[in-house]
Amino acid sequence: MNLPLESKTALVTGASKGVGKGIALELARNGANVAVNYNTDRVGADATVAEIRGMGREAVAVQANVGVAADVERMFVETFEQFPQLDILVNNAGVQTWKPLVDLTEAEWDRTIDTNLKGCFLCTQRAARHMRELGAGRIVNIGSGCNKVAFPNLVDYTASKGGIEMLTKVAAVELGRYQITVNCVAPGAVEIERTKLEAGDYAGTWAKLTPLGRVGQPVDVARAVVFLVSDAAAFITGQTIWVDGGLFSKPSWPYD
Repeated sequence: MNLPLESKTALVTGASKGVGKGIALELARNGANVAVNYNTDRVGADATVAEIRGMGREAVAVQANVGVAADVERMFVETFEQFPQLDILVNNAGVQTWKPLVDLTEAEWDRTIDTNLKGCFLCTQRAARHMRELGAGRIVNIGSGCNKVAFPNLVDYTASKGGIEMLTKVAAVELGRYQITVNCVAPGAVEIERTKLEAGDYAGTWAKLTPLGRVGQPVDVARAVVFLVSDAAAFITGQTIWVDGGLFSKPSWPYD
């Protein structure tokens, strides 16, 4: 069996559940060993690790709040204690606050920006310093539909994801000389534990708006990540790949 990521090591932030877990598992299916980051959900992280080890791959759970520099440094140190090098970083950890702009508190804003945007910066910076010495590396940041459009009641989340898209581009420009690629994967409506709580029928609600007629699953996002970190994408950097079933290409159209 051809495993495109055989002998590679990946770190996936926020991988105890949801899209992050899906990415970690798909990287392992394609041959990678994986460091599974979590902040508070140790049980979920251990479950992800167990599934990866069940595939015959190596895995370790590493705790860190990615918005705190000291935590990020410790996370990388613990990862290197398990694996000799890091080839792949996936910045997936993210939180959001469902609240109108005029009601959002400073603490809520800071929590989301620190986790989603600052965390992406801190992890990218730390990984890039290591990958620069290797002379190669792959970094994938997880964006959102709000990279492109404004999401009401999600001002902190929308601002953070828009920032991630521009961080992706500038990182790609600066790190290209070291053969480090940096790209963004922007999911549409994806059915996970958190999104199921947004509506009584999340899948049915968003499937009606999506040209492909269904919502996404974590594996849909994960397969795009695997492509971007593989040799097949060696000349792709600074790009955003939409994994949305056409959702954010479709305008509000009165003639359907």
